[in-house]
Amino acid sequence: MKKNTNIDRRTSLKIGSLAALGLVIPNMSFANQSTNRILKLTKNDIVPKHFPNISPEVIEDVVGKSHFDLDRVKELVDKRPELSRSVWEWRFGDFESAIGAASHVGRRDIALYLMSKGARPTIFTFAMLGHFQVVKSIIEASNGIQKVTGPHGISLLDHAYAGRRMKDKMTETEIENLERTIDYLTALGNASGEKYIDVTKEEQEKYLGDYKYGNGEKEGFTINVNMRKLLSLGPIGGFGGALYKIEENKFIYNGAPSVIITFDIQDDLVKSLTIYDPDVTIIAKKVS
Repeated sequence: MKKNTNIDRRTSLKIGSLAALGLVIPNMSFANQSTNRILKLTKNDIVPKHFPNISPEVIEDVVGKSHFDLDRVKELVDKRPELSRSVWEWRFGDFESAIGAASHVGRRDIALYLMSKGARPTIFTFAMLGHFQVVKSIIEASNGIQKVTGPHGISLLDHAYAGRRMKDKMTETEIENLERTIDYLTALGNASGEKYIDVTKEEQEKYLGDYKYGNGEKEGFTINVNMRKLLSLGPIGGFGGALYKIEENKFIYNGAPSVIITFDIQDDLVKSLTIYDPDVTIIAKKVS
């Protein structure tokens, strides 16, 4: 039997009045089938878990790849230019932006690409790029800012040193300005970050290994040595942030003064570590 799609005069007048008020009635009995299919979500009809936020995995990928993989960064950011401003918290408040990642490893090409897509450069970026006048002006406008460290506790001066990484692709003027920036920051005397106690390679050895605080597979930490030859703490088998020694067997995490890591030593052997976070204290036993 053919469905009657006619609407009587009273219903028509009611709809007209509601429409004038800006009201919508999507599921009226007279609505046709196509009206009831306005929610076409994705090709699989699945709403992404974090929608309308961008997936954290994508953010982590952009920031992580901004350390070394221009092609992957372009693949992600060309599709969504707003990802050029991505910021990721590795752990314990160690925040890093995509352009911050490119800046402290000296990837001038990635930093410039991100800027072309809307990334927000900081004084660390300008130091790496050798924008001497910009760096000098910021410091003069904000006395003491040269002492502030960037992601992972890396100093402003070290960002400038990182700018030498792509020296072979820079013009003579760019190289000259970079060296002026390095000389200027060096002369300030306090742009190299906090001074911590050195840890010898032999001393590092005693801390290395896995530490567990629970029975779960991921309930633990690995102490290792990172690419900067510093002790690092991360999830078991995973990437670790640097540990900076402030006292005997006492460290802070990646320049974060509120996160303290201590090691319990008995008979010259490390038995456990304790992490003091402002909200949590965890003791993890050394298991390997």
